[in-house]
Formats: sequence, C-alpha cells, structure tokens
Amino acid sequence: MKILIVKLSSLGDVVHAMPAVQDIRRALPDAQIDWVVEPAFADLVRRCEGVSRVVPLDLRRWRRAPLASETWQAVGSFRACLREEAYDRVIDLQGLTKSALVAWAARLVPGGYRVALGNRTTGSSFEAPTRWVAHQAVYIPPRIHAVDRSRVLCAHALDYVPDGPEQFGLRAVAPALASRPEVALVHGTSRDDKLWPEAQWVALGQALHARGFDLGLPHGSDAELARAERIAQALGPGARVWPRLALGELADRLAACAGVVGVDSGLSHIATALDRPHVQIYNHDTAWRTGPVGRPRQRSVFAQPQPGLEPVLAAWDEVSAA
Repeated sequence: MKILIVKLSSLGDVVHAMPAVQDIRRALPDAQIDWVVEPAFADLVRRCEGVSRVVPLDLRRWRRAPLASETWQAVGSFRACLREEAYDRVIDLQGLTKSALVAWAARLVPGGYRVALGNRTTGSSFEAPTRWVAHQAVYIPPRIHAVDRSRVLCAHALDYVPDGPEQFGLRAVAPALASRPEVALVHGTSRDDKLWPEAQWVALGQALHARGFDLGLPHGSDAELARAERIAQALGPGARVWPRLALGELADRLAACAGVVGVDSGLSHIATALDRPHVQIYNHDTAWRTGPVGRPRQRSVFAQPQPGLEPVLAAWDEVSAA
C-alpha cells in the first residue's frame, strides 16, 4: 500500500504528525509512506522513521511572485514530482485549503481515495475545502491533543486502532558531548506573547549552572540572536550562543544536550520528540493541546501572565531525575 501524508507546516505541527507515521508502520509494516511538506521542514521529515519520500512544496516563495515564469515552472515541477507515484490513500492532516489542493492534485490508484478532517478541533485552523475534495471526511472530537488528532485521522483512514503511547521516530545524530553537560535554553518563539522574560532566563541559567550544567542558546532570527547574546553575557563563561544551524543540525545539537528548557515553540516540540529531559513554559492554557502529556521526562508549566522561576526549576529537577 502507498500512502501520502499532506502536512505542510508549521514546525510544531509537523513534529506532532510524526507519531501517526509510527502507528502506520506498526499497523502496515509494508506500506510506503510519502510526505508533502514545506522545504524548511523537509530535512526534519527525512529523519522521521518510515518516511520513504519527501515532496517539498515551496508555496510561500510562489506567493511572493505568483505571475513569474519561474513560479509556474516550479509549480509544474512540483506537480510532476507529486504525481510520480499513485496512492492508495492520500491523508490531509492539515485541514486547510492549500493542503486540500495538494491532496486533490495527488494521483490515486484505482480504488484509492482521499481522507481529510471533517471538522475543526479546538485551537486548530480548519477550512471547508479540505473535506470538499475528500472521499472520506472524518469527524474528530473537538477537544483533542494535536498528536492524537493526526493519530486518530490516520487510524480511520487505514482501519486500524492506534496502539500504545506516542512514538515520534525522529532520528538524530548527537555530536560529541562537551566536558560539562549542557542544557539548551529555547528562548525564541514565533509569537511575542509566548516569550518568557529575559531576567527569568538569566536566573534559571544561574540555577542550572550551579547544578553543574553549561547553557546553550539557539536562535533562528536576528532578534533571537540579540536576545541570546544578552542572556549569555549576563550568565558569563558557562553560557554559549550556538551558531545559526539548519533544522536537522539543531535536532542533532538538541539530542546531545542533557536537557532542554523552552517556551512553546517548534524547537521545544523537537526536544519532546527526541525524548530529552524537557520543561516547556506556557503563558497560555494550551499545554493540554500541544505540550508533553503523560511523559515522565517532559513537563509543561503554565501560569499567567507567565510562570515564575520556582515552578520551572522544580519541574526541571523532576524531569532530570526521571
């Protein structure tokens, strides 16, 4: 059986879809599983156990110059690549118009069909065309974790029951460890209202350093680099600003860490997928939907306007001892 997963973005959503692939592998070990995703996340998807072929879709670049000849050539190349295979199932895990168009463009074998979400779930985007182009639209309980949403949809599409706790199947190659164990402080996120105050990061870093850890500070933008440099300067020689790394290299670097403390961001979700000791800081009551649930080596900490140092540090002591 050949299966196409359509999950284009964003980073956290892509990571949350990986356990569904592991379910499919267990239920249908001979299945070929391909995945359409935005280029920024393609390297990470290639590291997901069980994914045979990754088909990048550079929709963001096309939107910047929709009438350019290069765009139309790229669209044609993508469509040709997408249609190299014919699929028994095309499963739209995104639930948006753009993913519905990809599912509609994919080629089916005789008797094959498209499966999509039939409704919006709490906190997730949903657009009606996703079910218009589907042969089967699956109703999902509205209050459901992002990981479970994909697992349930794939199980309905392929007629199996998800078995056991989530497994992400994310491969990483950990580089050689430093002389002192390092904890990554994932301070950056795409939304300012998810940030944790810099003074709290400094206080946390000082407490972790006193526990025998060095601190690593990743960044993905100029603003995050500036923040990382300020935090590192305040912490002194035990803190290092990482170079700007590609997503796969970041996964490798996180895999080598003794643990991770981060805000609600894609890198934090990668840390969970890698099963690193991890504390995820939430300023919004959404940890039940996107955070680590039932995982002894990961904890989420929520408070408004934001959690204080003490509960975050207490959670770290729990996960690092697990």
